Amino acid sequence: MSTKRLLTAMATAVVIIAVIVVFVRSNAPGSAATTASSSTSLASKTTVLYLDVGASVSVGVQPTPRDPRGQPTNRGYSNRLVTIEAAKGITLKLTELGCPGESIATMLHGPDPCYVAPDTQLSDSIAFLRAHHNAVTLVTVDLGFNTLDVCLHHLDIDLTCVTPQLALLRLQLGQVLRALISVAGPHVTFIGLGHYNPYLTMSTKEGAAEVFATNSVAALRQMNRSLSQVYGSFKVRMADIATAFHEEDTHIVRLSKKEATTVNVQFECKLTWMCAPTPYGPNIHPSDAGYLAIAKAIAAVLPPKM
Repeated sequence: MSTKRLLTAMATAVVIIAVIVVFVRSNAPGSAATTASSSTSLASKTTVLYLDVGASVSVGVQPTPRDPRGQPTNRGYSNRLVTIEAAKGITLKLTELGCPGESIATMLHGPDPCYVAPDTQLSDSIAFLRAHHNAVTLVTVDLGFNTLDVCLHHLDIDLTCVTPQLALLRLQLGQVLRALISVAGPHVTFIGLGHYNPYLTMSTKEGAAEVFATNSVAALRQMNRSLSQVYGSFKVRMADIATAFHEEDTHIVRLSKKEATTVNVQFECKLTWMCAPTPYGPNIHPSDAGYLAIAKAIAAVLPPKM
C-alpha cells in the first residue's frame, strides 16, 4: 500500500472512532443528552392539588369491623380517583375536608359536626383555596343528599317536604359555590357530584318499603335535576353518579325460576351495602365497587388539561 493510501485509511479510522466515542458518551447515564431526556419525562408528569369537599360519601364512609355502622376509610372515591389519574401520569395531592352528617345548611351556618366554631368545612375550604391561589387544583363538591334526606325517613317520604327542601338546596348550594369560586385561582377546576339512590333495593320488598322505594325514585331524580341546574349555572361540570349506578336500567333479571329482580337493583346491591347482612347492612354508603364507580364517573368529566 502506498504511503498516501495508508495515511487516508488512518484518517478515516480516526474519524469513525471519534464518532463512536461521542455517541457512547452522549447516551451514557448522567450525560447531558440523558439528563435532558429525563427532564422532559419528568416535566410530562403533572401534579395537581385535589380538595375533596362534602359529607360522608366524600370521605369514603363504609361499615367496618371496628364500626359496623360506618366510618371514614381510605377506600373512598377520592382515593380511587388518585389511582386512576396516576395511571395517566397525573399526581393528585389529596386533601379531604368532608364531614359525615354534613348538610349544606351546617356547612354555611353550623353547627358543623366535625369542626369547632368559628371553623367550618366551608371556611377551611376557602382558606385552602386562598393559600394555593396559583396552584393547579381540582375541587370535587359532594353535597345535597343530607338536605333532602330529612324528607325520607322510617320507610316514608314526606312529599310536601321535597319541593321546599330542593328549593333550599338550590339556594344554599349556590351560596357555597359562589363563596368557593370567588376565592379560587385561575387554575382551579370544580366538579360537582350527583347522587345515587340507595333506596332502590327496598323495591324487592312488599308494602310500605316498596312504596317508599317507588317514591324515592322521583325524589332523587328531582334532586339530581336541582344539582345539575345549580352546577350548570356556575358552568361547573357534574359527574352523573345515577348513571354510573345504572339506576334507569329496569330490565328484569331472573335469579331463579321463582325469583327475579331488575338490573338497577342488582347494581345497588353490588355498589352499596344495602343488601349486606347484619351487622354491616343495610347501609346506604357505597361499597368498594361503588366508590370506584363514582371515581370513574368523575374521571369521565375531567377536562383533558386541568
